[in-house]
Amino acid sequence: MAVAEAGLEPQVRAVRRFNRFYTRRIGALGDGHLQSPFSLTEVRVLYELAHRENPTATELGRALGVDAGYLSRILRDFEQRGLLARRPSETDARQNLLSLTPEGAEQFAGLNARSSDEIRALLAPLALDDRERLVRAMRTVERILGDAPPAKEPYLLRTHQPGDMGWVVHRHAVLYFQEYGWDERFEALVAETVAKFIRDFDPRRERCWIAEREGEIVGSVFLVKASDEVAKLRLLLVEPSARGLGIGRRLVDECTRFARATRYRRMTLWTNSVLHAARHIYEQAGFRLVHEEPHQMFTPEPLVAETWEMEL
Repeated sequence: MAVAEAGLEPQVRAVRRFNRFYTRRIGALGDGHLQSPFSLTEVRVLYELAHRENPTATELGRALGVDAGYLSRILRDFEQRGLLARRPSETDARQNLLSLTPEGAEQFAGLNARSSDEIRALLAPLALDDRERLVRAMRTVERILGDAPPAKEPYLLRTHQPGDMGWVVHRHAVLYFQEYGWDERFEALVAETVAKFIRDFDPRRERCWIAEREGEIVGSVFLVKASDEVAKLRLLLVEPSARGLGIGRRLVDECTRFARATRYRRMTLWTNSVLHAARHIYEQAGFRLVHEEPHQMFTPEPLVAETWEMEL
């Protein structure tokens, strides 16, 4: 917890810096958004009116998170300009149903076209890979900060390819430091493990699975040969952004299926008692704890190493 709190202030500064950059980049600071007489908030209200069927002011306020008094003034101004029409609700006399007039719809159509043109001009000079990275990053922001709980989004599993081992080492080192305070000695262990996997790789009896979602790596696991009869599960990792989707359990299941198909008699793994989520997955998959041993391999504080096994 102390490690996470120590990194919070630089992250706060980074988010604020990005906010300043992006609001300036999209022209949100000017008096008129999209070279129009409307503010950014007013354009968003027009957007909601154009994409909702006869909403009420209450619905708009809830959707936009706008103060009711401020929204009321915007709607009154739209009405005075001839952009907005109201009619009483047949089910609730206290509410009015709102809609754009033909002139309001025409105004929105022009704004919508200019918005697309501006974004097109922003993206067009970028290389295809950079555009895709940018869109993925925006999806990540939307997913993490959105009000709705994370959806059970699809992902795919594939075997390893060039570049994956660097990701495995980097993300293990970063995440285990952030979440558990493990130092560079753990990074060295991961680097040694993946180097040995590549150097001695036996495609008939060993595998690495990489999990991808929206084109980004979000997880990994390895099954390596310990002996002719014993397979070892190693380096299970799922990115925080992808946890809760069942990826960890799926990666372990793939290891188990492959081990049985290649006629190993037993699977084993080495973990630590503080890795509660991983231990839960191993227990559900059928592994049992067979050995415990204290150590201080990665932190000044003592840890408890565990060996788990499963008969196949």
